Amino acid sequence: MTVCGKNDANIKLIERALGLAIYTKGTALTIKGASATVTHARDIINELVVLTQKNVALDETKVERIIHTKLENAGPLAPLLSKKLPLAKGRSLAPKTPSQATYMEKIETHDVTFAVGPAGTGKSYLAVALGLYYLLNDRYERLVLTRPVVEAGESLGFLPGDFEEKVSPYMRPLYDALYHLAPFDTVKKYADMDRIEVAPLAYMRGRTLANAYIILDEAQNTTIPQMKMFLSRMGEGAKMVITGDITQSDLPRSTSSGLQHALRILKHVHGIAVHEFDRADVVRHRLVQHILAAYDEAGN
Repeated sequence: MTVCGKNDANIKLIERALGLAIYTKGTALTIKGASATVTHARDIINELVVLTQKNVALDETKVERIIHTKLENAGPLAPLLSKKLPLAKGRSLAPKTPSQATYMEKIETHDVTFAVGPAGTGKSYLAVALGLYYLLNDRYERLVLTRPVVEAGESLGFLPGDFEEKVSPYMRPLYDALYHLAPFDTVKKYADMDRIEVAPLAYMRGRTLANAYIILDEAQNTTIPQMKMFLSRMGEGAKMVITGDITQSDLPRSTSSGLQHALRILKHVHGIAVHEFDRADVVRHRLVQHILAAYDEAGN
């Protein structure tokens, strides 16, 4: 039975999380425990059934996430988790958590979206995925990806080598996301046409980006003037997504984060959305959630 998982692994996860017993016999399940937990277990299993019917693969991480969300009294997951975003050459992407689905909806419906939270929650990856989707469907003329180059103080002229050698290490995570979502030749074709641009934040200065989808990654490492400069690059028909983790700033202690400042003064501006992820949304190896929790508890 696919819903139960290999050797009833999914059932065992539900049993451990809810402190009850689930007995399987053929295609029938019997749940024994307190009435409230039995109801939760039944709802979780129903979610698994619907996802299985939609051919959504159920690995341990996804089942754990469904259990967590149900216990947090979230709404039905199946419609959210089975919604796929078609990309290049048969590739597609679906949100793995309700929070990711909500984030994608905010990007779709707002001109500026801020996303904050720990690494591994999909902040940047989903923003890039939507950017590729929009580009491939000609919703925007260009996809622009940028991040601040903190270690060099954005003074790339002081670094050895040509432009490509200088920026490659800092921009690599953005290229990794692009190449994971689309074949190399697709990315190269759009880059050669100047419809995909990956560049340091310093290179945005003095420009107006119209009809473009623009992502500022690692925004916690921007200063207040840099953030103001970036946001003011927005031209007609443009959409911006700003991502960052305010707990991981590489700025000097005496320098205020442009991301934190922007969140404080812009959160109530009409047309701007703010989305906050937490460690429950981490979609890397399942141990990452527990590692982050341990550091949080230690105050680090």
